[in-house]
Amino acid sequence: MSAWATTVRSPVGVLDLIADDDGAVTHLLFDLEQPWDSAWWSLRHDPRPFLDVVAQLEEYFAGERTQFDVPLAPRGTAFQRAAWDALRAIPYGRTSSYVAQARAIGRPSAARAVGAANGRNPIAVVLPCHRVVGASGSLTGYGGGLDRKRWLLEHERRHVTARLPTA
Repeated sequence: MSAWATTVRSPVGVLDLIADDDGAVTHLLFDLEQPWDSAWWSLRHDPRPFLDVVAQLEEYFAGERTQFDVPLAPRGTAFQRAAWDALRAIPYGRTSSYVAQARAIGRPSAARAVGAANGRNPIAVVLPCHRVVGASGSLTGYGGGLDRKRWLLEHERRHVTARLPTA
């Protein structure tokens, strides 16, 4: 099986995108988050399979999109995929905790394992692990770095506030 790849610029830096032959996104990572070495360069580099996801990312970063509707195919264990699926239920502009995410997948005592699964989330932004914070509300680790996590959360809050009706 071969895969497609491209890079896009965003307000949080360059994003590396990979999709399978069916066009489902398997990876959306912050540039240099993964040491791609020769594997990255062996992929077919072409922006065409990514037109929809890139358009949706542009809408997200412009504050016009709150949910993504693109085919995804993250690869991981059944537990990891359950944790990543639960990320989609966290509303735009809101945060949740690892404990709440563990409860959402029916594993209330697995908050640390959920944190580890989030740390391996291969599809940043679209599977919004940036919305998961510590139980105290503190920012915790993020594969793209805490500055990016902070930026994404503030971006969403700013656009949620802008959508609120005025009196």
